[in-house]
Amino acid sequence: MNFVYISPQFPRTYWNFCDRLHKSGVNVLGIGDASFDTLEEELKDALTEYYRVDSMEDYDQVFRAVAYFSFKYGKIDWIESNNEYWLAQDAQLRTDFNIRTGVQADEVSHFRSKSEMKLYFRIANVPTPRQIKVTNLEAANAFVATVGYPVIVKPDIGRGGTDTFKLSNEEEMKQFFVKKPKELYVMEEYVEGDICSYDAIIDSNGEPLFESKTTWPSMQDAVNEQKELYFYVVAGLPEQMKRYGRAACKAFGVKSRFVHLEFCHMKKSKEGVGEEGDYVILEVNMRPAEGYLGDMTNWAHATDVYQIWADMITIDTNVTSSPKGDQFCVFASRRDQFTYAHSHDEIIKKYGRAIMAQERVPEFNVHAMGNQMYIAKVPDKAAVVEFVDFVCSHAE
Repeated sequence: MNFVYISPQFPRTYWNFCDRLHKSGVNVLGIGDASFDTLEEELKDALTEYYRVDSMEDYDQVFRAVAYFSFKYGKIDWIESNNEYWLAQDAQLRTDFNIRTGVQADEVSHFRSKSEMKLYFRIANVPTPRQIKVTNLEAANAFVATVGYPVIVKPDIGRGGTDTFKLSNEEEMKQFFVKKPKELYVMEEYVEGDICSYDAIIDSNGEPLFESKTTWPSMQDAVNEQKELYFYVVAGLPEQMKRYGRAACKAFGVKSRFVHLEFCHMKKSKEGVGEEGDYVILEVNMRPAEGYLGDMTNWAHATDVYQIWADMITIDTNVTSSPKGDQFCVFASRRDQFTYAHSHDEIIKKYGRAIMAQERVPEFNVHAMGNQMYIAKVPDKAAVVEFVDFVCSHAE
């Protein structure tokens, strides 16, 4: 099997996908803009060959790289980056090389556009907040007259909370339109609750091979207000969220993919949306959650999601393990501009072997994630709260 992995060096942890493919007997052919010498040693070992291009943005260069691999190794069976940024390019390459094992160029828009997603949520019969495309102040005010303040505005195509804003009154609405970027935005009614994700690996028949839940209480504040970021992988998946996640994947026709679907776990009932405790879907991402979440999911569930994904590619089943659901894994970060109540050494001493990882966050992730991160495996929700408080509390 010949698998072309696009930009395998980013995010950094994605070498694991290439490693598991390689260990499963796959020719892993990498295309990226980083020099080979800068790649992680584990990634170098996993790649059958690496083709460096000057710019991943130059479609012609990437096309030529795939053509070279096709000439040298024969038919390409898969092309994938597992990266939201390259979703459209991946799809165009599959179409141009007649590779049918993934999303095609004419299918990709409804995976990326938040406004198009709403149609599929209705098909799935999954509750979702009301939304409009942002056109002018008059239309926005008419929308607010129906749903009330606050509202959320965000790019129609975008990810990770970047350029997402909560507008709470008329003055903030006016200022948004004064400063609004040129790209298309959508406006959505605000639903009070925690952001959660349904993370799943889906087989070629559209059935889940693996499912997990992550809760992200602080993502928007961490990005827009430069506060501490924390999130955690939950032991167990609520039945309603599982049902809605599966229904959404069916409606979108998801097959042979790792997906990351965003929900809100409602803290307050809202007419026309749902009741307190319900899950409502916000958007879909047809790729794994990035950063540290793959490793965190493994630690929480005592499994290997990278291998489960590789098993999906090679044998279309999960023979690796089933989630045990007996732990929580929590991430908490700090920002250098703050002084904290507990020192780094105090954190390490208190949590000891429960600390699964700690490091300085790579510079390109600092804006979203903070400067220093800690990941711990803990037994329950109360321990999650205690850990976050210990890491993130400021000195008085």
